[in-house]
Amino acid sequence: MSNRTIRVFVNGVGVDVRAGATALDAVQAWNSQSASEVAAGTRLITDSRGLPIDSATPMSAGSILRLIAKRDRDGAQGAESDQPDA
Repeated sequence: MSNRTIRVFVNGVGVDVRAGATALDAVQAWNSQSASEVAAGTRLITDSRGLPIDSATPMSAGSILRLIAKRDRDGAQGAESDQPDA
């Protein structure tokens, strides 16, 4: 395995990770508490476009990641099902 590092950005902060690191590794290098929240499923990692990505996604130099809160959509769906049929 190479000892080479690459620079990626997590929530606007540059961090250096080893070549071959995952998105979760990059978050861990930025903030261990946030990495724990991603692993627990309470936060999501998104790409530079705001689209969710898997935490196992391999990073490349210059990757841009953002963290967002995971929202529970089950409550919204349950509210719709309580409506009477028209």
